[in-house]
Amino acid sequence: MSDGKNAIKLNYDTGWEYAAAPESTDHININDRYELFIDGKFTAPKSGAYFDTINPANEKTLASVAQASKADVNRAVKAARGAYDNVWSKMKAAERGKYIYRIARIIQERAREFAVIESMDGGKPIREARDVDIPLAAAHFFYYAGWADKLDYAFPQKTPKPLGVAGQIIPWNFPLLMAAWKIAPALACGNTVVLKPAETTPLTALKLAEVIQAADLPPGVVNIITGDGSTGAAIVDHDDIDKVAFTGSTDVGRIIQRALAGTDKKYTLELGGKAANIIFEDAPIDQAVEGIVNAIFFNQGHVCCAGSRLLVQESVAKEVITKLKERMQTLVVGDPLDKNTDIGAINSAAQLERINDYLALGQKEGAEMYQAGGKTPKKGYWCQPTLFTDVAQSHRVVREEIFGPVLAIQTFRTLDEAVSKANNTQYGLSGGVWTDKGAKIFKVGQNIRAGVIWANTFNKFDPTSPFGGYKESGVGREGGLHGLSAYVNLH
Repeated sequence: MSDGKNAIKLNYDTGWEYAAAPESTDHININDRYELFIDGKFTAPKSGAYFDTINPANEKTLASVAQASKADVNRAVKAARGAYDNVWSKMKAAERGKYIYRIARIIQERAREFAVIESMDGGKPIREARDVDIPLAAAHFFYYAGWADKLDYAFPQKTPKPLGVAGQIIPWNFPLLMAAWKIAPALACGNTVVLKPAETTPLTALKLAEVIQAADLPPGVVNIITGDGSTGAAIVDHDDIDKVAFTGSTDVGRIIQRALAGTDKKYTLELGGKAANIIFEDAPIDQAVEGIVNAIFFNQGHVCCAGSRLLVQESVAKEVITKLKERMQTLVVGDPLDKNTDIGAINSAAQLERINDYLALGQKEGAEMYQAGGKTPKKGYWCQPTLFTDVAQSHRVVREEIFGPVLAIQTFRTLDEAVSKANNTQYGLSGGVWTDKGAKIFKVGQNIRAGVIWANTFNKFDPTSPFGGYKESGVGREGGLHGLSAYVNLH
Protein backbone atom coordinates (compact mmCIF):
# COMPACT_ATOMS: atom_id res chain seq x y z
CA MET A 1 0.00 0.00 0.00
CA SER A 2 2.38 2.20 -0.06
CA ASP A 3 4.17 3.97 -2.69
CA GLY A 4 2.86 7.17 -1.07
CA LYS A 5 0.50 7.85 -3.95
CA ASN A 6 -2.54 6.26 -2.38
CA ALA A 7 -4.95 8.13 -0.15
CA ILE A 8 -3.78 6.16 2.86
CA LYS A 9 -0.48 4.52 3.63
CA LEU A 10 0.86 2.35 6.44
CA ASN A 11 3.47 3.75 8.78
CA TYR A 12 5.00 0.84 10.69
CA ASP A 13 6.00 3.06 13.59
CA THR A 14 2.71 4.76 14.36
CA GLY A 15 0.03 2.78 12.49
CA TRP A 16 -2.28 4.13 9.81
CA GLU A 17 -2.00 7.69 8.66
CA TYR A 18 -3.26 9.83 5.82
CA ALA A 19 -1.10 10.66 2.85
CA ALA A 20 0.01 14.27 2.54
CA ALA A 21 -2.75 16.80 1.87
CA PRO A 22 -0.96 20.15 1.68
CA GLU A 23 -2.87 23.42 1.47
CA SER A 24 -2.04 25.34 -1.69
CA THR A 25 0.00 28.53 -1.43
CA ASP A 26 -0.70 29.65 -5.01
CA HIS A 27 -3.31 32.19 -3.90
CA ILE A 28 -1.12 34.10 -1.44
CA ASN A 29 1.34 36.91 -1.98
CA ILE A 30 4.18 37.62 0.44
CA ASN A 31 6.42 40.56 -0.44
CA ASP A 32 10.17 40.19 -0.23
CA ARG A 33 10.27 43.27 2.03
CA TYR A 34 7.75 44.99 4.28
CA GLU A 35 7.94 48.57 5.48
CA LEU A 36 6.23 50.23 8.44
CA PHE A 37 2.56 51.17 8.12
CA ILE A 38 2.31 54.77 9.32
CA ASP A 39 -0.32 57.39 8.52
CA GLY A 40 -2.09 55.20 5.99
CA LYS A 41 0.90 54.20 3.89
CA PHE A 42 3.92 51.93 3.98
CA THR A 43 7.11 53.80 4.72
CA ALA A 44 10.76 52.83 5.22
CA PRO A 45 12.24 52.84 8.73
CA LYS A 46 14.41 55.85 9.58
CA SER A 47 17.37 53.64 10.46
CA GLY A 48 17.13 51.52 7.32
CA ALA A 49 17.27 48.39 9.50
CA TYR A 50 15.38 45.19 8.65
CA PHE A 51 15.11 41.69 10.10
CA ASP A 52 13.99 38.36 8.63
CA THR A 53 10.84 36.50 9.56
CA ILE A 54 11.34 32.74 9.33
CA ASN A 55 9.04 29.84 8.49
CA PRO A 56 9.59 27.60 11.56
CA ALA A 57 8.60 24.48 9.63
CA ASN A 58 11.51 24.69 7.19
CA GLU A 59 13.72 27.52 8.53
CA LYS A 60 13.39 29.45 5.25
CA THR A 61 13.12 33.23 5.18
CA LEU A 62 9.63 34.42 4.29
CA ALA A 63 10.28 38.16 4.14
CA SER A 64 12.46 41.00 5.34
CA VAL A 65 10.62 43.25 7.79
CA ALA A 66 11.34 46.81 8.93
CA GLN A 67 12.83 47.39 12.38
CA ALA A 68 11.13 50.44 13.89
CA SER A 69 13.31 52.79 15.95
CA LYS A 70 12.26 55.35 18.55
CA ALA A 71 12.02 57.91 15.76
CA ASP A 72 9.60 55.65 13.88
CA VAL A 73 7.52 55.20 17.02
CA ASN A 74 7.36 58.99 17.30
CA ARG A 75 6.12 59.21 13.71
CA ALA A 76 3.46 56.57 14.32
CA VAL A 77 2.22 58.17 17.55
CA LYS A 78 2.14 61.59 15.91
CA ALA A 79 0.05 60.19 13.05
CA ALA A 80 -2.31 58.49 15.50
CA ARG A 81 -2.68 61.70 17.54
CA GLY A 82 -3.41 63.74 14.44
CA ALA A 83 -6.02 61.25 13.24
CA TYR A 84 -7.61 61.19 16.69
CA ASP A 85 -7.79 64.96 17.09
CA ASN A 86 -8.84 65.83 13.56
CA VAL A 87 -10.90 62.89 12.25
CA TRP A 88 -11.70 59.82 14.30
CA SER A 89 -12.89 61.34 17.58
CA LYS A 90 -15.07 63.80 15.64
CA MET A 91 -16.63 61.22 13.33
CA LYS A 92 -20.15 59.99 14.06
CA ALA A 93 -20.04 56.71 15.95
CA ALA A 94 -22.20 54.96 13.35
CA GLU A 95 -19.69 55.92 10.65
CA ARG A 96 -16.85 54.49 12.73
CA GLY A 97 -18.83 51.28 12.98
CA LYS A 98 -19.13 51.08 9.19
CA TYR A 99 -15.34 51.19 8.81
CA ILE A 100 -14.87 48.44 11.41
CA TYR A 101 -17.53 46.33 9.69
CA ARG A 102 -15.79 46.82 6.35
CA ILE A 103 -12.52 45.54 7.83
CA ALA A 104 -14.34 42.43 9.07
CA ARG A 105 -15.83 41.75 5.64
CA ILE A 106 -12.48 42.09 3.85
CA ILE A 107 -10.86 39.69 6.36
CA GLN A 108 -13.62 37.21 5.54
CA GLU A 109 -13.04 37.63 1.83
CA ARG A 110 -9.31 37.05 2.25
CA ALA A 111 -9.66 34.38 4.95
CA ARG A 112 -7.92 31.63 3.01
CA GLU A 113 -4.91 33.85 2.31
CA PHE A 114 -4.69 34.92 5.96
CA ALA A 115 -4.93 31.33 7.19
CA VAL A 116 -2.06 30.11 5.03
CA ILE A 117 0.21 33.04 5.93
CA GLU A 118 -0.59 32.59 9.63
CA SER A 119 0.37 28.94 9.37
CA MET A 120 3.58 29.64 7.45
CA ASP A 121 4.77 32.47 9.69
CA GLY A 122 3.81 30.98 13.06
CA GLY A 123 4.02 27.23 12.57
CA LYS A 124 0.46 26.43 13.66
CA PRO A 125 -1.55 23.77 11.79
CA ILE A 126 -3.59 25.11 8.90
CA ARG A 127 -6.72 23.60 10.47
CA GLU A 128 -6.33 25.84 13.52
CA ALA A 129 -5.54 28.97 11.50
CA ARG A 130 -8.38 28.28 9.05
CA ASP A 131 -11.07 27.18 11.53
CA VAL A 132 -10.22 29.23 14.64
CA ASP A 133 -7.87 32.18 14.24
CA ILE A 134 -9.18 33.85 11.11
CA PRO A 135 -12.93 33.39 11.68
CA LEU A 136 -12.57 34.63 15.27
CA ALA A 137 -10.55 37.66 14.14
CA ALA A 138 -13.30 38.64 11.70
CA ALA A 139 -15.95 37.95 14.37
CA HIS A 140 -14.30 40.39 16.77
CA PHE A 141 -14.38 43.17 14.20
CA PHE A 142 -18.03 42.37 13.42
CA TYR A 143 -18.92 42.34 17.13
CA TYR A 144 -17.30 45.66 17.99
CA ALA A 145 -18.59 47.30 14.81
CA GLY A 146 -22.03 46.79 16.31
CA TRP A 147 -21.08 48.46 19.58
CA ALA A 148 -19.57 51.61 18.04
CA ASP A 149 -22.82 53.61 18.17
CA LYS A 150 -24.24 51.91 21.27
CA LEU A 151 -21.72 52.80 23.95
CA ASP A 152 -24.38 54.63 25.97
CA TYR A 153 -26.17 51.29 26.28
CA ALA A 154 -22.96 49.53 27.25
CA PHE A 155 -22.43 51.99 30.09
CA PRO A 156 -25.88 53.10 31.35
CA GLN A 157 -26.05 56.42 33.21
CA LYS A 158 -22.46 57.15 32.16
CA THR A 159 -20.94 59.26 29.42
CA PRO A 160 -18.18 57.21 27.73
CA LYS A 161 -15.34 59.16 26.14
CA PRO A 162 -12.38 57.71 24.20
CA LEU A 163 -8.95 57.72 25.81
CA GLY A 164 -6.96 58.96 22.79
CA VAL A 165 -4.03 56.99 21.39
CA ALA A 166 -3.64 53.33 22.33
CA GLY A 167 -0.27 51.58 22.15
CA GLN A 168 -0.80 47.86 21.62
CA ILE A 169 1.75 45.04 21.75
CA ILE A 170 0.75 41.52 20.76
CA PRO A 171 2.39 38.06 20.97
CA TRP A 172 3.28 35.42 18.41
CA ASN A 173 0.80 32.68 19.33
CA PHE A 174 -2.37 34.22 17.79
CA PRO A 175 -1.03 37.10 15.68
CA LEU A 176 -4.12 38.18 13.73
CA LEU A 177 -6.60 37.27 16.45
CA MET A 178 -4.68 39.25 19.09
CA ALA A 179 -4.58 42.22 16.72
CA ALA A 180 -8.37 42.00 16.32
CA TRP A 181 -8.86 41.67 20.10
CA LYS A 182 -7.06 44.95 20.58
CA ILE A 183 -7.76 47.07 17.52
CA ALA A 184 -11.50 46.44 17.19
CA PRO A 185 -12.64 47.66 20.65
CA ALA A 186 -10.19 50.57 20.56
CA LEU A 187 -11.63 51.82 17.27
CA ALA A 188 -15.23 51.22 18.35
CA CYS A 189 -14.66 53.47 21.36
CA GLY A 190 -13.17 56.25 19.21
CA ASN A 191 -9.46 55.73 19.89
CA THR A 192 -6.62 55.53 17.40
CA VAL A 193 -3.95 52.84 17.50
CA VAL A 194 -0.24 52.12 17.25
CA LEU A 195 0.17 48.34 17.10
CA LYS A 196 3.36 46.29 17.30
CA PRO A 197 3.18 42.59 16.38
CA ALA A 198 5.71 40.04 17.63
CA GLU A 199 8.93 40.08 15.65
CA THR A 200 8.65 36.35 14.84
CA THR A 201 5.10 36.62 13.43
CA PRO A 202 4.61 40.04 11.82
CA LEU A 203 3.14 39.04 8.45
CA THR A 204 -0.59 38.82 9.13
CA ALA A 205 -0.48 42.15 10.97
CA LEU A 206 1.15 43.67 7.89
CA LYS A 207 -1.49 42.00 5.73
CA LEU A 208 -4.07 43.55 8.05
CA ALA A 209 -2.53 46.92 7.14
CA GLU A 210 -3.38 46.12 3.51
CA VAL A 211 -6.97 45.40 4.62
CA ILE A 212 -7.07 48.74 6.44
CA GLN A 213 -5.98 50.49 3.28
CA ALA A 214 -8.61 48.64 1.25
CA ALA A 215 -11.27 49.65 3.79
CA ASP A 216 -10.30 53.33 3.28
CA LEU A 217 -9.80 53.85 6.99
CA PRO A 218 -8.67 57.46 7.50
CA PRO A 219 -4.86 57.71 7.54
CA GLY A 220 -3.30 57.45 10.98
CA VAL A 221 -6.26 55.77 12.70
CA VAL A 222 -4.36 52.47 12.76
CA ASN A 223 -0.57 52.38 12.51
CA ILE A 224 1.30 49.06 12.47
CA ILE A 225 5.00 49.09 13.21
CA THR A 226 7.30 46.10 13.45
CA GLY A 227 10.36 45.54 15.56
CA ASP A 228 11.83 43.84 18.60
CA GLY A 229 11.46 44.53 22.32
CA SER A 230 13.06 47.96 22.02
CA THR A 231 10.21 49.04 19.73
CA GLY A 232 7.66 47.85 22.26
CA ALA A 233 9.47 49.68 25.05
CA ALA A 234 9.43 52.90 23.02
CA ILE A 235 5.66 52.59 22.65
CA VAL A 236 5.14 51.98 26.38
CA ASP A 237 7.40 54.90 27.34
CA HIS A 238 6.02 57.40 24.83
CA ASP A 239 4.55 60.48 26.54
CA ASP A 240 1.69 60.81 24.04
CA ILE A 241 0.33 57.28 24.52
CA ASP A 242 -2.86 57.25 26.62
CA LYS A 243 -3.39 53.51 26.94
CA VAL A 244 -1.09 50.47 26.82
CA ALA A 245 -2.48 47.04 25.97
CA PHE A 246 -0.05 44.13 26.17
CA THR A 247 -0.37 40.39 25.74
CA GLY A 248 2.72 38.34 26.48
CA SER A 249 4.89 36.94 29.23
CA THR A 250 4.50 37.74 32.91
CA ASP A 251 8.12 38.90 33.10
CA VAL A 252 7.59 41.55 30.42
CA GLY A 253 4.27 42.46 32.03
CA ARG A 254 6.10 43.29 35.26
CA ILE A 255 8.52 45.52 33.33
CA ILE A 256 5.59 47.37 31.75
CA GLN A 257 3.88 47.85 35.11
CA ARG A 258 7.04 49.37 36.54
CA ALA A 259 7.42 51.64 33.51
CA LEU A 260 3.84 52.90 33.86
CA ALA A 261 3.98 53.41 37.61
CA GLY A 262 3.38 57.07 38.44
CA THR A 263 1.89 57.88 35.03
CA ASP A 264 -1.78 58.45 34.22
CA LYS A 265 -1.79 55.90 31.41
CA LYS A 266 -4.44 53.19 31.53
CA TYR A 267 -3.27 49.66 30.84
CA THR A 268 -4.43 46.09 30.39
CA LEU A 269 -2.06 43.14 30.66
CA GLU A 270 -2.90 39.61 29.55
CA LEU A 271 -0.01 37.48 30.76
CA GLY A 272 0.99 33.90 31.46
CA GLY A 273 -0.93 30.91 32.74
CA LYS A 274 -0.63 27.38 34.05
CA ALA A 275 -4.20 26.19 33.74
CA ALA A 276 -5.48 23.17 35.64
CA ASN A 277 -7.72 20.76 33.73
CA ILE A 278 -9.61 18.70 36.35
CA ILE A 279 -10.99 15.25 35.47
CA PHE A 280 -13.43 13.72 37.97
CA GLU A 281 -14.26 10.02 38.08
CA ASP A 282 -17.79 10.65 36.81
CA ALA A 283 -16.55 12.52 33.72
CA PRO A 284 -17.12 11.17 30.18
CA ILE A 285 -13.58 9.81 29.92
CA ASP A 286 -13.24 9.55 26.15
CA GLN A 287 -14.59 13.06 25.71
CA ALA A 288 -12.26 14.32 28.45
CA VAL A 289 -9.21 12.74 26.80
CA GLU A 290 -10.07 14.50 23.55
CA GLY A 291 -10.52 17.72 25.53
CA ILE A 292 -7.07 17.27 27.07
CA VAL A 293 -5.53 16.85 23.62
CA ASN A 294 -7.32 19.97 22.43
CA ALA A 295 -6.27 21.93 25.52
CA ILE A 296 -2.52 21.35 25.25
CA PHE A 297 -1.44 19.50 22.09
CA PHE A 298 -3.40 20.74 19.07
CA ASN A 299 -2.09 24.26 19.70
CA GLN A 300 1.49 23.09 20.43
CA GLY A 301 0.92 24.47 23.94
CA HIS A 302 1.34 27.93 22.40
CA VAL A 303 -1.62 29.29 24.35
CA CYS A 304 -1.41 31.19 27.61
CA CYS A 305 -4.62 29.49 28.74
CA ALA A 306 -3.51 25.99 27.66
CA GLY A 307 -4.47 23.22 30.07
CA SER A 308 -0.86 22.36 30.84
CA ARG A 309 -1.66 20.85 34.27
CA LEU A 310 -3.89 17.79 34.38
CA LEU A 311 -5.51 16.85 37.69
CA VAL A 312 -7.14 13.40 37.57
CA GLN A 313 -9.14 11.71 40.31
CA GLU A 314 -7.19 8.68 41.55
CA SER A 315 -9.87 6.11 40.74
CA VAL A 316 -9.71 6.88 37.00
CA ALA A 317 -6.12 8.09 36.69
CA LYS A 318 -4.78 4.85 35.19
CA GLU A 319 -7.58 4.72 32.61
CA VAL A 320 -7.18 8.37 31.64
CA ILE A 321 -3.40 8.17 31.31
CA THR A 322 -3.59 4.95 29.27
CA LYS A 323 -6.14 6.39 26.86
CA LEU A 324 -4.23 9.65 26.65
CA LYS A 325 -1.03 7.84 25.68
CA GLU A 326 -2.91 5.87 23.04
CA ARG A 327 -4.38 9.09 21.65
CA MET A 328 -0.96 10.74 21.60
CA GLN A 329 0.33 7.95 19.37
CA THR A 330 -2.19 8.93 16.70
CA LEU A 331 -1.26 12.62 16.63
CA VAL A 332 0.49 13.80 13.47
CA VAL A 333 3.45 16.13 14.00
CA GLY A 334 4.63 17.76 10.81
CA ASP A 335 4.09 20.27 8.03
CA PRO A 336 1.66 22.92 9.35
CA LEU A 337 0.20 23.37 5.85
CA ASP A 338 -0.80 19.70 5.69
CA LYS A 339 -4.50 19.40 6.53
CA ASN A 340 -3.77 16.13 8.38
CA THR A 341 -1.30 17.73 10.77
CA ASP A 342 -2.37 17.90 14.41
CA ILE A 343 0.75 19.53 15.86
CA GLY A 344 2.75 22.01 13.83
CA ALA A 345 6.16 23.58 14.30
CA ILE A 346 7.39 25.36 17.40
CA ASN A 347 7.41 29.08 16.68
CA SER A 348 11.16 29.70 16.87
CA ALA A 349 14.50 28.10 17.65
CA ALA A 350 14.66 30.04 20.92
CA GLN A 351 11.26 28.73 22.02
CA LEU A 352 12.19 25.15 21.12
CA GLU A 353 15.36 25.47 23.18
CA ARG A 354 13.28 26.67 26.14
CA ILE A 355 10.93 23.70 25.82
CA ASN A 356 13.81 21.22 25.55
CA ASP A 357 15.38 22.73 28.66
CA TYR A 358 12.15 22.02 30.55
CA LEU A 359 12.01 18.45 29.22
CA ALA A 360 15.50 17.84 30.57
CA LEU A 361 14.64 19.59 33.83
CA GLY A 362 11.50 17.51 34.37
CA GLN A 363 13.48 14.28 34.07
CA LYS A 364 16.24 15.64 36.28
CA GLU A 365 13.68 16.44 38.97
CA GLY A 366 12.54 12.80 38.93
CA ALA A 367 9.39 12.92 36.83
CA GLU A 368 8.64 10.18 34.31
CA MET A 369 8.46 11.53 30.75
CA TYR A 370 6.43 9.97 27.94
CA GLN A 371 6.51 10.87 24.26
CA ALA A 372 4.75 9.06 21.44
CA GLY A 373 7.98 9.03 19.47
CA GLY A 374 6.67 9.74 15.98
CA LYS A 375 8.79 11.02 13.12
CA THR A 376 9.36 14.72 12.49
CA PRO A 377 10.86 16.55 9.49
CA LYS A 378 14.62 17.02 9.47
CA LYS A 379 14.39 20.79 9.01
CA GLY A 380 12.40 23.09 11.27
CA TYR A 381 11.59 23.31 14.97
CA TRP A 382 9.65 20.33 16.31
CA CYS A 383 8.59 18.88 19.63
CA GLN A 384 6.67 15.67 20.12
CA PRO A 385 3.66 15.85 22.47
CA THR A 386 4.96 15.12 25.94
CA LEU A 387 3.51 14.23 29.30
CA PHE A 388 5.09 14.00 32.73
CA THR A 389 3.80 11.70 35.47
CA ASP A 390 5.05 11.17 39.03
CA VAL A 391 5.35 14.91 39.48
CA ALA A 392 5.12 16.90 42.70
CA GLN A 393 3.81 20.40 43.24
CA SER A 394 7.39 21.57 43.77
CA HIS A 395 8.49 20.47 40.28
CA ARG A 396 9.13 23.36 37.95
CA VAL A 397 7.30 21.62 35.09
CA VAL A 398 4.22 21.87 37.31
CA ARG A 399 4.74 25.44 38.48
CA GLU A 400 6.19 27.28 35.48
CA GLU A 401 4.72 28.14 32.10
CA ILE A 402 6.51 26.16 29.39
CA PHE A 403 4.56 27.30 26.32
CA GLY A 404 4.98 24.01 24.52
CA PRO A 405 3.11 20.70 24.03
CA VAL A 406 4.02 19.50 27.52
CA LEU A 407 1.51 18.21 30.07
CA ALA A 408 2.17 17.57 33.78
CA ILE A 409 -0.21 15.06 35.40
CA GLN A 410 -1.14 14.97 39.10
CA THR A 411 -3.83 13.02 40.93
CA PHE A 412 -6.32 13.94 43.66
CA ARG A 413 -8.86 12.16 45.86
CA THR A 414 -11.45 14.77 46.81
CA LEU A 415 -12.98 17.85 45.25
CA ASP A 416 -11.38 20.09 47.87
CA GLU A 417 -7.96 18.62 47.12
CA ALA A 418 -8.49 19.24 43.40
CA VAL A 419 -9.42 22.87 43.99
CA SER A 420 -6.49 23.34 46.36
CA LYS A 421 -4.02 21.98 43.83
CA ALA A 422 -5.59 23.97 41.01
CA ASN A 423 -5.18 27.20 43.00
CA ASN A 424 -1.64 26.38 44.11
CA THR A 425 -0.05 28.49 41.38
CA GLN A 426 1.12 32.03 40.81
CA TYR A 427 -1.21 32.22 37.81
CA GLY A 428 -4.97 32.52 37.46
CA LEU A 429 -5.90 32.73 33.81
CA SER A 430 -8.07 29.70 33.07
CA GLY A 431 -9.10 26.21 34.08
CA GLY A 432 -11.33 23.30 33.14
CA VAL A 433 -13.57 20.81 34.90
CA TRP A 434 -14.91 17.52 33.55
CA THR A 435 -17.86 15.87 35.32
CA ASP A 436 -21.47 14.90 34.68
CA LYS A 437 -22.64 16.69 37.84
CA GLY A 438 -23.81 20.26 37.33
CA ALA A 439 -23.51 21.08 41.03
CA LYS A 440 -19.87 19.96 40.98
CA ILE A 441 -19.18 22.18 37.98
CA PHE A 442 -20.55 25.22 39.80
CA LYS A 443 -18.72 24.46 43.05
CA VAL A 444 -15.36 23.98 41.34
CA GLY A 445 -15.91 26.97 39.06
CA GLN A 446 -16.74 29.24 41.98
CA ASN A 447 -13.70 28.17 43.97
CA ILE A 448 -10.96 28.16 41.35
CA ARG A 449 -9.29 31.56 41.22
CA ALA A 450 -9.10 31.93 37.45
CA GLY A 451 -10.64 34.29 34.93
CA VAL A 452 -12.09 31.65 32.60
CA ILE A 453 -13.43 28.21 33.58
CA TRP A 454 -14.56 25.76 30.92
CA ALA A 455 -16.89 22.87 31.74
CA ASN A 456 -16.66 19.62 29.73
CA THR A 457 -14.77 21.46 27.02
CA PHE A 458 -11.65 23.64 26.72
CA ASN A 459 -10.26 26.54 24.70
CA LYS A 460 -13.59 27.83 23.42
CA PHE A 461 -13.67 31.56 22.62
CA ASP A 462 -16.32 34.04 21.58
CA PRO A 463 -16.09 37.81 20.99
CA THR A 464 -19.01 38.41 23.37
CA SER A 465 -17.21 36.75 26.29
CA PRO A 466 -14.59 38.54 28.42
CA PHE A 467 -11.14 37.01 28.77
CA GLY A 468 -8.48 37.71 31.38
CA GLY A 469 -7.00 36.46 34.62
CA TYR A 470 -6.00 37.02 38.21
CA LYS A 471 -2.73 37.11 40.14
CA GLU A 472 0.26 37.01 37.77
CA SER A 473 -1.95 36.28 34.76
CA GLY A 474 -2.70 39.92 34.22
CA VAL A 475 -4.80 43.00 34.80
CA GLY A 476 -8.09 43.78 33.08
CA ARG A 477 -10.26 41.98 30.54
CA GLU A 478 -10.52 41.78 26.77
CA GLY A 479 -13.58 40.73 24.79
CA GLY A 480 -17.26 41.45 25.37
CA LEU A 481 -18.45 44.58 27.16
CA HIS A 482 -15.42 44.33 29.44
CA GLY A 483 -13.23 44.86 26.39
CA LEU A 484 -14.94 48.17 25.71
CA SER A 485 -14.46 49.50 29.24
CA ALA A 486 -10.68 49.33 28.85
CA TYR A 487 -10.82 51.95 26.08
CA VAL A 488 -13.09 54.61 27.56
CA ASN A 489 -13.20 57.15 30.33
CA LEU A 490 -16.57 57.15 32.06
CA HIS A 491 -18.08 60.37 33.33
